[in-house]
Amino acid sequence: MRIDMQIILNGEKKDVPDDLTIIGLLEHLKIQPQRVAVELNLDIVKKDQYAATTIKNGDSLEVVSFMGGGMQMRNSE
Repeated sequence: MRIDMQIILNGEKKDVPDDLTIIGLLEHLKIQPQRVAVELNLDIVKKDQYAATTIKNGDSLEVVSFMGGGMQMRNSE
């Protein structure tokens, strides 16, 4: 995969491969999709839409993982 676009992930700029879906991004980041919630440009994306939702250059995403007792922001590594 070529690094072709830049997104904002949990408040930090991140270079990622072009033409990723949300599921593709989570796989790229080695994050299990069933354990997180994703917000794309201030809209929460339903899990059943992760594979169909394409990320574009400049998009802003928040990835939040669920933990006992609450939620935690995922580190964008």
